[in-house]
Amino acid sequence: MSVSDLDTRQAGTPPPETRRHRRPRGKAGKHLHGSWLTYLILIIFTVGSLFPLVWTLFAASHSNTRLAQTPPPFWFGGDLWTNLDQAWNTANMGTALFNTLFVAGTITVSTVLFATLAGYAFAKLQFKAKNMLLLLVIGTMMVPPQLSVVPLFMAIAELQWTDRLQAVILPMMVSAFGVFFMRQYLVQALPTELIEAARVDGAHSLRVVWHVVFPIARPAMAVLGMLTFVLAWNEFFWPIIALTQQNPTVQVALTGLGRGYVPDQGVIMAGALLGTLPLLIAFVLFGRQIVGGIMTGAVKG
Repeated sequence: MSVSDLDTRQAGTPPPETRRHRRPRGKAGKHLHGSWLTYLILIIFTVGSLFPLVWTLFAASHSNTRLAQTPPPFWFGGDLWTNLDQAWNTANMGTALFNTLFVAGTITVSTVLFATLAGYAFAKLQFKAKNMLLLLVIGTMMVPPQLSVVPLFMAIAELQWTDRLQAVILPMMVSAFGVFFMRQYLVQALPTELIEAARVDGAHSLRVVWHVVFPIARPAMAVLGMLTFVLAWNEFFWPIIALTQQNPTVQVALTGLGRGYVPDQGVIMAGALLGTLPLLIAFVLFGRQIVGGIMTGAVKG
């Protein structure tokens, strides 16, 4: 090393060879712009995704006679409020919306809580037969739900839970997919050293879960909660077996609109619109938090 290099380092200036290899700054916040083809593809997918909702709105505003004509209407009609009122009163939609909100909310909270706890146990705790139990949980995902309908219905009939909401809630309070999803996330996102440091500081297991696991798992919990709520809201197969039109969820109530010799398609679409609106309102209110949770989990190192 020459004397000039030594003087340069002492003065706080890096040597010339170091300066040559430094990367230029100022481009970290540069925005990326897609080509016209990218925007065209996004527009096509957006229009395709919105078309079923827009068509439901168009069809709900027309009479059954107009919907049977060719070509079908592609603009708003004047029967929207009439069809909405008929769907609301015919299908008992007030009770159905309240029941579905209660069922979907309870299932979401329980699934997120239990799946996070089980995922943390499978990801970071050590106990006997852990791998075998994890394989057993994953194996339940391969069993078709239709196979459990008969014994499950016999169980709720024995408990006298037929046409009660607990018959729909309890079988869905936790899912194998949720446990596996949270386990995979916590394996990468939760450092073992952080848990050990919390225990060295005297934190018991419940405090570790509350102050360490839950804050780190929050992005994955938001995603799992969103998916679980949508699936529970749209669940049809088991509620149509366990519930009746006197105490329905939204999907069960909508089946009552399709009865009759000539089903009124406008009223059916109006009922479907009523059943979809709460999901749209929830996404409008909490969409920023949901997308933020997804992005936080995506960029987490």
